[in-house]
Formats: sequence, C-alpha cells, structure tokens
Amino acid sequence: MPIESVFPRLEELLPRVQKPVQYVGGELNSIVGDWDAAEVRWALMYPDAYEVGVPNQGVQILYEVLNEREGVLAERTYAVWPDLEKLMREHGVPQFTVDAHRPVGAFDVLGISFASEMGYTNMLTALDLAGVPLRAADRGDDHPIVLAGGHSAFNPEPIADFLDAVVLGDGEEIALAVTEVIREWKREGRPGGRDGLLLRLAETGGVYVPRFYDVDYLPDGRIARYAPNRPGVPWTVQKHTVMDLDKWPYPKRPIVPLAESVHERYSVEIFRGCTRGCRFCQAGMITRPVRERSKDTVTAMVEQGVAASGFQEVGLLSLSSADHTEIGAIAKGLADRYEGTNTGLSLPSTRVDAFNIDLANELTRNGRRSGLTFAPEGGSERMRRVINKMVTEADLIRTVTAAYEAGWRQVKLYFMCGLPTETDDDVLAIADLATEVIRTGRQVTGRSDIRCTVSIGGFVPKPQTPFQWAGQTPADVIDSRLRKLRDALRADRRYGKSVGLRYHEGRPSIIEGLLSRGDRRVGAVVEEVWRAGGRFDGWSEHFSYDQWAECAAKALAGHPVDLDWYTVRDRDEDEVLPWDHLDAGLDRSWLWQDWQDALHGEESVEVDDCRWNPCYDCGVCPSMGTEIQIGPPPGKKLLPLSVV
Repeated sequence: MPIESVFPRLEELLPRVQKPVQYVGGELNSIVGDWDAAEVRWALMYPDAYEVGVPNQGVQILYEVLNEREGVLAERTYAVWPDLEKLMREHGVPQFTVDAHRPVGAFDVLGISFASEMGYTNMLTALDLAGVPLRAADRGDDHPIVLAGGHSAFNPEPIADFLDAVVLGDGEEIALAVTEVIREWKREGRPGGRDGLLLRLAETGGVYVPRFYDVDYLPDGRIARYAPNRPGVPWTVQKHTVMDLDKWPYPKRPIVPLAESVHERYSVEIFRGCTRGCRFCQAGMITRPVRERSKDTVTAMVEQGVAASGFQEVGLLSLSSADHTEIGAIAKGLADRYEGTNTGLSLPSTRVDAFNIDLANELTRNGRRSGLTFAPEGGSERMRRVINKMVTEADLIRTVTAAYEAGWRQVKLYFMCGLPTETDDDVLAIADLATEVIRTGRQVTGRSDIRCTVSIGGFVPKPQTPFQWAGQTPADVIDSRLRKLRDALRADRRYGKSVGLRYHEGRPSIIEGLLSRGDRRVGAVVEEVWRAGGRFDGWSEHFSYDQWAECAAKALAGHPVDLDWYTVRDRDEDEVLPWDHLDAGLDRSWLWQDWQDALHGEESVEVDDCRWNPCYDCGVCPSMGTEIQIGPPPGKKLLPLSVV
C-alpha cells in the first residue's frame, strides 16, 4: 500500500526553522519512484546537514545505481538541525526522506555512509526520530535493516550495538548484492524473520553482522578475541573492491541542490585507491589497489554530467589526482572542450612532487586563478620521513617558486600536529618553511602581495594503517606546540603578516581518536553523549569536549578502561585490535613492520609507490584477488607484480 508523505505536516513547521529550503526536496535530477512497484526500498543517509551531505559522492553513486535496478527504490535523508528536531518531536513528524518525504522507518534498509566518526550521534537522532529502536537487538521484523558503510565502517565497533549490518569498501556491487538477498527473502515469505535475513547476509562473507560475533575481554581491559556465535558465519569479513571503474560511470545525473552546499560542482572520481604509502593515511590504505578510469570515460562522464546539471565547475577527484597516468591529456582535452565557456576545472590538494605548471595552467584556462593547496603534512624533513611523505624542503620551494613565477599569488600549506615521534622543533619548522615560501615568492616576483596560509589539523591514528598501534599525542601537548608556532610566526616582522595560520585545538582530535579506535564498550559513551544532547559533533559550534569527557567517565566507570586508555596509550604488536576480524586486505605483519620502520627518525625506511616500483608485499592484491589498473605514463614502463 502507498506510504503517505509527511510533507503536509512538515511544511507548516518550516517557516519556524533556519534554512527551510534544505528540507523541501524537488532538486534537479532527484528521483521519486513508485513505492508500490518497488520490492526493495533503500533510505540512504549521510549523517550530517544537507549542505554537507548532498554533494557526497558515495551517496550520489548508490542513489543512481539502486534506482536503475528494476524493482528497487532509493531515496535520501540527512541529519536535521536541532531547531527542526525539536519541532518534529513536538508535532510527531518522523525522520523523512527529502525526495518524497516518506518516513524512514517504512523502508527496508537504512544505509548510512560514515566518512567521519563524528556523525555517530546524528545517526542516533535519525533512528529515534524514525521510530527505530536504537539498539539492533530491540528491533523487530518491520524495522529497516540499519546498514553502515564508508571509511569509518572499517572499525564499526563503537556503534556495533546500533547497527544490524556493515559493509566494507566499495559500495556499488555489494549494495546490489544485498538488495537481491532482501528481494529473495521477501519473495520467499521472510523465512526466519529479521534474524533469518541477517544470517543470509552474514553467510555471504561480504556483510558483517555484529550480533553474530561475541567479544571476550582480558582482566586488564584488552580484547581477548572476537568469535562467531552462529554456524556458517565467517571468522573474518572482507572488503569489497570494484574493478574496472569504466563499467561504473556514476554519477551520471548529479543532484543539483536547492540550498547552498559545501561543493557546488560536478565531481568525477578519476581513479580510486592510492599506493603512495603515507603511513598516517587511512583512505590510501583501505582503498588499495589503484584503479584508474580511462581518459575517454572521464571525458564522457564530464560531458554528460555537466549537460545534466549545469554545474560551472568540474572537480577531478581522487586521493592524488595529479598521479593519474593520463592527467595531462584529460586536463588539456577538457580545457579545450570548455574553452570560452563558464565551465572551469579543479583538482583537490596536490602533492608537491606531482605539481606541474603546464597542468595547472590547463586547469585554470577557463576559470580564475585562485590559490594552490599543497600538503607537506610534516614540518621537518625528519617528520616527513617518519610518515613516508617523501617531500624535501627543496621540493616545496622549487614548486612554489614555479607557481609564483607562473602568476599565482597565494599558496595554502596543510600540516598535521601530533604525529608519532613529533617534537616541538618539528612543529616550529612549519614557521621556517612558511616564511621561506613568502621570501622566495617576493624574490621571484618582485611583489609584496604574496600570501601563504598554513592550515593545521590534529593527527588521529586510524585503523588499518601502520600508525594504528601509536599512542595519540595528548591535547595539551598539541595546544602547547600550536601556541609556540603561532608566537614564532607573529614574532617575524618581515614575513609574519603574510602568513595566515588556521588550526584546530587538540581536544576534538582526542574524541575522534576515541571513536576511531574504540571497541563495543564505547557505544555506551556515544549513547550517553546523545542523551545529554550531543548533536553535530563535527561542527565546532556544537561540539563539547567536556560533555564527551564527562559521559565517557560515566559510561566506562565499570570497566578497566577510560578515555586515555583508548587514545594516548601505545598498543603492543600482539594486542587484539577491535577491527582485526575485518579484513582490508593489508597484511597485519606488514603494517607492524612499516610502523617499526617509521620509528627511526632521519633514518626511517622509505616505502616506494608500487605503481612504479616492485611490489612491497602489503598483501592487498593477492588476498583480495585484485590488481593495479593503470596505463603506462609517458616515458615509464610498468613493472610486473611480483609478490614475495
């Protein structure tokens, strides 16, 4: 039977909230499917505000992939701001989709994409507003399956009690596979009820169902083991890797938001994965191997996407877009195609050692020449060796010199504070680097309007990386180093006023660290914070460290663990980590050895990019049955894969 839209009840509340346009739907290229004609219905959620969630590439791709499948319907839902949440509770309006304003609780699946752990409390708000019990164990056959994906799903344990299922890695194929399991289960009359469906999903080996795994703890608080508690459930769950991205040219018709969003552009993922080997980078580790889209596919996607959306900017996205073997030809071809139009091209932040003036000129041919962003990550060369970011000060100065000579006037440099083995001197080296950038820029241009913005984020050790064993730097140490850096820049009367400094204090990073490497006991902390009013923790104006710390102390009082235990403590090699039963393909012993190789300071061992060098045996390709998919760049011959 049809599901009634909640919009008539919602509409009368909208004049009383900020930015009501974000809730009305009706965007260009949005889809309203026939509810009764669908056998399987997905509500796709990005657990943040509409303006952040609507451009999300993962949700947009799954939205199209699912809606193209016969008998399947997919709609979108986002976190509502506290002003509307309050009114929805007062007037009995449930969590809704923006496409047809259908209640989320009526769908078969609520699929949530977590790019960051700081959206966990927003998930609880959505579940509660939807009338779905917070804990998976309390849900019945009529409640949607709550399924998580995204980068943070590689350690879902802090929210395991709230999730029915988790998928790791690329979503295109597994979303369709899950859909077919649900369709078959429904056609057969829902045998075994909710438990029967979850068991079918778990038995495939590609879906993690937390309730089917028991956790045992040692007296000191560490994990003893994870073990399946049902026959047929695998001991480990593997990630999904989509090969041949040319067969998945999504999104084809990107959604054009009615309200202002954080990215007003058509984004094309030109390749997936990265093998640069930066030891801090979870995204680079969990998305291996590198798989490129061909120049022809990228060009066709841009032409179709721009025509379907009218966007005036095209973002060529990946973890290191200038590394695409055909990036020069792609950029020139698109610049030629859109020359004389209002359509411009952009790349995300560019590696210092991959920057090319000719490429940059092609990208800016049809648009204004704004600032360039580079990410050295570490202030000193010693620090950059530790994190395997093999960029020297000479490399950086050479690159920014070329940029200033070519007409750019502003450069943004991104660093992290709190990296393993970091000292005050490593952070103060950022000031030396920034002032040298300004000095060089003035020298080569003869101008005084040269600017450099230094942006610094707090480092958080992430699962599935060589730094997953590292103790996090305490917040007061990070704050002290950042104050010293600020004072050093202010004290330089020649160059200080030309350097802008933006940074985040250390305390939010500590909470992100708790959620990144926590286990199931941390779920009680998340719920405690949510019940105390925690919402939109990724927004500085809504985040409260004191609230998180107080709730952590309360929720963990009966356990031999606390906030510091989860964050600033080093882990030993043999400690069972909360995500050890979730397989990203990376060999655990290789990760540990790379962690040890990082600890030698100036003598830290460099790991080369396996696209152009022999395989260093991280384990992904043989264990996942995958391979690097790229074309040889000019003047280079690809080496064969040789697994040790």
